[in-house]
Amino acid sequence: MRLWHITPSGWAGLIFAALAFFLFPALAGNLWLSVFISTGCFTIAVAGVSFMYARLGMVSLTQVGLMGLGGWVMLRLNHAYGLPFEVNLILAALVTMVCGWIMALPAMRMRGLYLALVTLMAAGGLEILFATYQFPNGGDGFWGVKTGSAAPFTRPALATTPEAYLRYVVVIALLCFLLIEAHRRMKPGRAWAMIRRSEAAAMAAGVNVTFYKTWAFGIAGLLAGVAGGLLAGSLGLLDDATFRASESVLIFALAVVGGARYWYGALIAATLYRILPALLNNWGVDADLSFVIFGAGLLHAVITAPDGIAGQIAGALKARKAAKGRAS
Repeated sequence: MRLWHITPSGWAGLIFAALAFFLFPALAGNLWLSVFISTGCFTIAVAGVSFMYARLGMVSLTQVGLMGLGGWVMLRLNHAYGLPFEVNLILAALVTMVCGWIMALPAMRMRGLYLALVTLMAAGGLEILFATYQFPNGGDGFWGVKTGSAAPFTRPALATTPEAYLRYVVVIALLCFLLIEAHRRMKPGRAWAMIRRSEAAAMAAGVNVTFYKTWAFGIAGLLAGVAGGLLAGSLGLLDDATFRASESVLIFALAVVGGARYWYGALIAATLYRILPALLNNWGVDADLSFVIFGAGLLHAVITAPDGIAGQIAGALKARKAAKGRAS
C-alpha cells in the first residue's frame, strides 16, 4: 500500500499535470505551444540529472548530449524505416540507456569533480559528432543528411497537432516522474540512499553498489533519450547548437537552482531554461539577460538554499502548516 500512497506533493503534481494537459493547449498560441513542448522535454531531461544528484550525489554533465543522441536515433529511425512513433521513441530511449550504462563505468572509481569532468568530456565528444555529421533529415546512407528541405516527420497518430502533441508530452513526462518515484519507493531507492551515505557501509550491508550505480545511470540515460526523442518529434529536425556540452553544465546548474530533491524542482529548472528567455524576448529584452538571472539563482542556492527554490517552497509550506497547527 505504501508504494501507491500519494503524498500532498504528489497530488499537487497530478493537479498540475491535469492543468497542463487541459488548460495550456487551449490558451497558448503556436509560438508558446512550441515553448511549452520544449519545456516539457527538458523537464524530463532535468529530472534525470536531479535524480542522479539527489539519490546518489553524483554529477552527470552529459545529459543534454544524450538528449541529442536520443533525438538523432529518433530522426534516423523515422526517416529510414517508417516505424511507429512510439516504437522509435522506445528504441531511442534504450540506446541512450545503454550509453548511460557505459557512462557508469568511470563512476565505479570516480566521484565528485573527476566524475563531472569525465561526463563533460563525453558531452564534448557528442557535441563534435553532432557538429561534424549533423542530424538526419531524410537523406540516404547511415547519416541520412541531405541538402534542401527535410523529409516530413511522422508524429503519433493521436498527436498530429501542436495542441495534441503538448498533451502527449505532458503524459509522457508524468509517466517518467512516476518511474522515478516508483524506484525511489522500492528497493533501488533504499539502496541508493545507503550508497549516498557510505559506499563502504552499503557494501557491508550486502548492497551491490556496482549494479545500483549502473542502474541509476541507465535511468538517467533513458530519460534523456525520451526527452530528445520527443524534442525531435516536436520540431521534425534538430540543430547541433542545441546540444552543446555547455548546455549540459547549464542544465545541471539549473537543476540545483530548481531543487533536485523535488519533482517540481525539475519543472522550475526547465521553466527557467526555456520559458524565461522566451518571456524576455517577448518583452523586448535581450534573452542573454537570463544567464545573469541563472548565475544569481545559483549563488542564492549555493549560499542560502541548498535544496533550491523547490526546497524553499516546501519549507515555507511546512512552516505555514506548523503555524496553523499552533494557532488551532
